[in-house]
Amino acid sequence: MKKHFILFLKGIAMGVANVIPGVSGGTIALITEIYEDLINSLKSFDLKAFKLLITFKFKEFVEYTNFYFLAAIFGGSIVSVFSIASLFKYLFDNFPIFIWAFFFGLILASVYFVGKRITQWNFWNIFIFVFGTSVALSLSFLSPSSENDNLFYVFVCGIIGISGMMLPGLSGSFILILMGNYELLMVTAVTELDIVLLSLFFLGSVFGLISFSRILSWVFKHYKDATLALLTGFILGSLNIVWPWKESKDTVLVNGQEKILSYERYLPTEFDSKTIISFILLLLGILLVYWIERFSLNNK
Repeated sequence: MKKHFILFLKGIAMGVANVIPGVSGGTIALITEIYEDLINSLKSFDLKAFKLLITFKFKEFVEYTNFYFLAAIFGGSIVSVFSIASLFKYLFDNFPIFIWAFFFGLILASVYFVGKRITQWNFWNIFIFVFGTSVALSLSFLSPSSENDNLFYVFVCGIIGISGMMLPGLSGSFILILMGNYELLMVTAVTELDIVLLSLFFLGSVFGLISFSRILSWVFKHYKDATLALLTGFILGSLNIVWPWKESKDTVLVNGQEKILSYERYLPTEFDSKTIISFILLLLGILLVYWIERFSLNNK
């Protein structure tokens, strides 16, 4: 029971991360030591699992798919998404620098703790690390598309968004922003309980989870160091997205709403109360990752 409660809490943390544009639930899964178990469990939803289910062999199905593990993780993620969607909209509208500072510290510490799991930093792994950093960094300079509530497009958003959520450093929420549908699917549909949009987004996410997890499981099994180097690069490159001190530079009106196309980033020049609080929250983000790492090692 205690084990599954801890998994539930980790799922909540993943859900919180996935709601924040620029932050990935996959990063939380990596630093809490559940990432490989997660993708391997998702991979088990194959033809054999389907046969076990339709022949009512529920005990075998539960064991084969590691069902209780997944239920705890995704149960926590779903609870957090539905409970914090409105809260974080309020926080971003009123305290953006504080929220970004906290998550900047969290991601900064994640670069170290994920990177240290690479057993050998050879030329190939360094090259992959640089490549991953470049990919994630380049995403932060792309312009977002306009909102699109076409049902097929919403399904595709589910596939691509969940794939991003599974990759540390490539935020599913930020990818949804680039696709133009973050507010529609992660805020409006959730707070207004739009069943049609949520159902199609969910079905796309399930499809993406099952298919993409098989790819991730294979590369982790055969190229673990290279995969970790790529993911570490993704996490490092994503720091540009969550840099706390930034102002909107170019904006455009889309369907009557102002969309930010690019930011102008700056360093704080005055150490006023806002800056001090921001640095405290940044440090808390670093300490939280350190605590999670120690907690995970102690509970192995």
